[in-house]
Amino acid sequence: MSYPTATTFIVDGTLFVLLAFSVITWTLILFKIWQFARNTYDNRRFDQAFWECESLAAAQAMDESLYKGPQARIAMQGFKWLNESQQETSKRLKYQGIPVELLEHSLLEQMQHEQRKMDGGLTMLASIGSTSPFVGLFGTVLGIMQAMHQITASGSTSLDVVAGPIGDALVATAIGIAVAVPAVLAYNLFLRRVKHQRTNLENFAISFVHIVFGVDNNSRQDHGV
Repeated sequence: MSYPTATTFIVDGTLFVLLAFSVITWTLILFKIWQFARNTYDNRRFDQAFWECESLAAAQAMDESLYKGPQARIAMQGFKWLNESQQETSKRLKYQGIPVELLEHSLLEQMQHEQRKMDGGLTMLASIGSTSPFVGLFGTVLGIMQAMHQITASGSTSLDVVAGPIGDALVATAIGIAVAVPAVLAYNLFLRRVKHQRTNLENFAISFVHIVFGVDNNSRQDHGV
C-alpha cells in the first residue's frame, strides 16, 4: 500500500470517528433533555402531593402513580427502612445503631444511586468535548502531509495546486470543533441541572428525617420509631 493511500485511509477514518462522536453527542443530549424534564415533572408532582398529606402514613398510602421520579424513590426507601426497622431491629445488624443516623444513611445511599443515574452520559460528553478538536487536528496534520506529498509529486507550487489539498485537510479541524462545541455546552448545562436536582433531593431527604424524628409524634408511633 502506497503512502498517500494509507494516509487517505487514516484521514477518512478520522472523519468517521468524528461522525460517530457527533451521533453519540446528539443522542446523549436528547436523552438527557428528556431525562431531566421527566425528573422535574415527577419530582414536582410528587412533592406537591407528599406535603399535602396529613401524616407519613397518609403519604405512604398515596396513589402509586405519584411514586415516580428520584424524589419519590427516596421517599420509598425511607418508608422501606421505617417498616423493616420496626420488624427487624433486634435481628439484623443493619438496623442496630442510632435510628436517625441509620435512616440518613439509607436515604444517602438512594440519593447516590439517583446521582449516578443523573450523571450517566456526562463523562462521555466531557470526553468528546475535550478530544474532538485533537482528533480533528490529527486528521488535518495527516491531510496536510498527504497534500504536501502530492504537491511534491506534481512538481508545481502554484496557489491553485497548494490551496485545494490544504483546504480539504483543514476540514477535519473544523469538524472536530463543530463536534466539540455542542458537547461542551451540553455538559456544562447538564452538570448544572444535576447539581440543582441533587440539592432538591438533599433538601427533601433532610425534611423527611426531620418529620420522622421531629415533633410529629403520631407519625413516629405509626412507624414504631
